[in-house]
Formats: sequence, C-alpha cells, structure tokens
Amino acid sequence: MSDVVERIEAEFRAAGVTGFLHVVDMDTGREVAIGAAEPVVIASVFKVPLLVAFHRQAADGLLDPAEQVVLRPQDRTAGPTGVSALLDEVRMSLRDLTCLMITVSDNAAADAVLDRVGRDAVNAAAAGLGLPDTVVEVSGRELHESLLADAGAATFADVWAKLDEPGVLGRLRALDPSRTSRSTPRDMTRLLSMIWRDEAAPPEHCAAMRRLLGLQVWPHRLSSGFPYDDVVVSGKTGTLPTVRNEVGAVEYPDGARYAVAVFTRSLLPIAVLPRADAAIGTAARLAVESLRRS
Repeated sequence: MSDVVERIEAEFRAAGVTGFLHVVDMDTGREVAIGAAEPVVIASVFKVPLLVAFHRQAADGLLDPAEQVVLRPQDRTAGPTGVSALLDEVRMSLRDLTCLMITVSDNAAADAVLDRVGRDAVNAAAAGLGLPDTVVEVSGRELHESLLADAGAATFADVWAKLDEPGVLGRLRALDPSRTSRSTPRDMTRLLSMIWRDEAAPPEHCAAMRRLLGLQVWPHRLSSGFPYDDVVVSGKTGTLPTVRNEVGAVEYPDGARYAVAVFTRSLLPIAVLPRADAAIGTAARLAVESLRRS
C-alpha cells in the first residue's frame, strides 16, 4: 500500500492541497488510509449524520417523515441552492427537506431538519453507532454567522475577499476542527458502510438514504474519478473557504463496494480551484484501484 499512498500524496501536492483520506472495501475491511484518524472540518458533510439521525427517529416513531414544515424567507438559513435561494414562503415535508439537503446541499432545508431532530440527538446517534470523533457542533446558520463575524465581513463574498488579509484565516472558527462540526475520514467511511450494509437504521431507511446520496448533483469531485457507465457513485460534498470535501460510496458491477472519505485544505484562498476538486476523485480512484488489484 505504500506505493499507492505515495501516489495519492503526490496528487494532493500537485493540486496544492493537504489531504486526508480513508477508502475501505465495505465487505472485506481492506483499506487505504492517509491521516484517517485526524480530526477534520466536515462542513456540509454534517448533513450525512443528520440524515441518519432523522431516519433512526422516523424508524422509532419519534417523527413523521411526512410532517409539513413552513419555511418563511426571513427565517431561512442563507445559501446558494434549494429553499435557501428562493424568495417566497415554502411548505414542504421533512422527508422532502432531507432530499434537498443531500442532493443540492440546501442549508435552509438542513437547518429545518436539524431543528426537528435536535443536535443532541444527532450526536447521540453518532456515538451510538461507534463514531466517537463525529460531532455536529453548529447549524448551517451558526456556521455562516461565525464566518461573517470572524472575518469582519458583511457577506460571504466579503469573507473570500478578506482571506488574504493577515490573520483572517486563523481567526475563522469554521476552519478549526476543535471549534466546529468535525469528524475523521475513518468515522465517515464507517458510517457510510453501515448505511450500505443496512446497519445504520432499518433496511428500508438505509435504502432511502442510499437513494438520496445517489441523487447528489455535483459531479466535480468524487464522481470525476470514476467516469464509467457501469460504476455507481453516491456522495455528499462539503465546502468552505479553503475546504473541499466529499464522502461517498463507489459500487462496481461485480458487486464490490467501497466507502470513500476525502477531506482537503487548499494552500490558496481561491474559491474556484478545479484541480483541487478533481484531486478528490483522482485520489479516491487510485485507492479503489489499488484495493481491486491486491
């Protein structure tokens, strides 16, 4: 495995990022690991443990997935997608809100679900599933507000504009795993493996989670490494200034399936870095191909 680790680390260096990776065969446990136990900022990847907690509560009869929620414009969490981007009042079921929070990373939808499920319940579910390093510390709204406050910015665009100023990056709580929502690559692949093996919740609920993760619309990270018609890629991205992540599953036609978690930090505070996005898919492919060869 040392050869593939060196190749992946070289890919990260070429992309100008520091990378943490864990890729595991869900059925044999064979793995490729680079900093797999290191705490990382998960950004919108927090929506995966939230999804699991939602389905566990639904399975236990603690909430009705069809329960209707009214989201008023003045109360919604900011964001560029989904309900966050709309102008009028929206009425939607909790179940459909989970669809938006996973498929297009809708912040308003995620916070509405988090309000219903409860932050403590999300963290209790993670602990109960054997994920000791996974903690949802902040909501999407709190994350956004901390970025503005720490950068002394009025808008998210202003945050990016200030990243070159001395000391700004170091002040951002959102980029410090000890002060924001966090996990490890290994915790995330464990959670994904449990979803795919019907262990995170009853089988019908795990199937519903797999469906949503398979509908995610972003093709530029994990999916970019597997441009094959017969390979199925499911995932959830996470993005913050200098942070680009994706966790997911890669399924081959021979039945082999791999849980993948890649977390990166870029050296350059630039919003658009296609090479850094693509490195996530390339690193995952190198790891999966190594496991398939050996």
